[in-house]
Amino acid sequence: MKFPLISDIASTNIVTVSVDVKITDAIDEMINQNHRNVVVVDNETFYIFTVIDVLNIQASKIPLDTPLSEINLDKLPLISRDQNVLDTLGYLNDKLEYICVLNRDKTLYGLITHTDITSNIDPDTLMDNFRLEDFLKLGRRVKWVEKDDITSTLLDSMVHGSFDNVIIVEDQKPIGILTTKDVMELIKNKNDLSLSVSHYMSSPVETIYKSATIKEALSFVKKKNYKRVVVVENDGKLSGIIAQKELISLTYSRWAVLMKEYQSELSEINTMLESKNREYQVMATTDSLTGLYNRNKFSELYIISYKSMVQRNGTMSLVMLDIDFFKKVNDLYGHNAGDKVLVQVSHLLLKTLRNIDIVCRWGGEEFILLLPTASLENATSLAHKLKDNMHNLDIDNINDISASFGVAEVKEGDVMQDVINRADKALYLAKDSGRDCVKTELDI
Repeated sequence: MKFPLISDIASTNIVTVSVDVKITDAIDEMINQNHRNVVVVDNETFYIFTVIDVLNIQASKIPLDTPLSEINLDKLPLISRDQNVLDTLGYLNDKLEYICVLNRDKTLYGLITHTDITSNIDPDTLMDNFRLEDFLKLGRRVKWVEKDDITSTLLDSMVHGSFDNVIIVEDQKPIGILTTKDVMELIKNKNDLSLSVSHYMSSPVETIYKSATIKEALSFVKKKNYKRVVVVENDGKLSGIIAQKELISLTYSRWAVLMKEYQSELSEINTMLESKNREYQVMATTDSLTGLYNRNKFSELYIISYKSMVQRNGTMSLVMLDIDFFKKVNDLYGHNAGDKVLVQVSHLLLKTLRNIDIVCRWGGEEFILLLPTASLENATSLAHKLKDNMHNLDIDNINDISASFGVAEVKEGDVMQDVINRADKALYLAKDSGRDCVKTELDI
């Protein structure tokens, strides 16, 4: 079994424009070629111009005769056409789903996407016993709206939240989806955005039950050529969304082990596998922006810490915190500034906490702290200290940073979700109480 070369799986049907062309020309090219993106060429540097960029330009009222060189575009990572698919795995934690493929002379050969990677993974090598419902317990929140929501408001939400798709629900059941492809059609046809999203959603939504295996999910996206799977409960209610790259990350360890079983390939790929395995371990357990543990690793460490607490008949507490008005930071100062805030808050948490404490980026602007040996009183005191120190953060020209905190003590018999739910309720009470404060489970 050999790993396919990048040149064998890359998409060469791409549209390119010069960095010197005007925005309006790039949009016309996207519409005429029926593409959701174009590659912008600046000598040996390549950028991607997408539908989300078009929405940002419209929202910011940037003149359409502005050259592409004057707007902030995402720079594409580069890979040689002579490398193989294993070399793409290090890119899966990037926010971009595209990798630029180059010829030996550094000219553009094509693009490779998560779809291309997924299409070249054999489902027979995947984990039959790993089910979607196990992953969804640790998965990210999904963006969903009601069918009567106004389209223009939804597009603003997609821009500010960097969502590339939104699920439309009725009675919590998915009835439609709006993707960047649908947005491109709205722009092309100059549709009335004051109408409800139900006028423009793609419907029906093809779903998969959360009891399905990872193998079945990956076969599903390959067969349908989808970038994601919409997962539902047994009663049809929305459970979540899993993207292709998340499926790939879950299955890579299994894939690497099976590759090692092919002795004839070991001399060629053993060194590469060891290197990629180390990279994967980091990618699978940490948040790419802040370097903190992710949900998957936090769940593993919670179980270990809980067993230790029970064995020594000790105490342990959990703190949830959410940066106040973080959306306003992104809206006023841009997402780069928002990323700086997340990184600085992460540094503050690591600097303030003990070595035995566990810090996790739970999602978006939300963090979780697990504090072994700490009572509810001690954890609350620490939360107050962190709350006060937040105001001392000096990040560019951003005004005072604050956060809301919820604290709960881990009890014997608690599964992780039990204590998280109590801390989450306390956190929302803190928000309802005016933010920039600490509440505990005793306040609920």
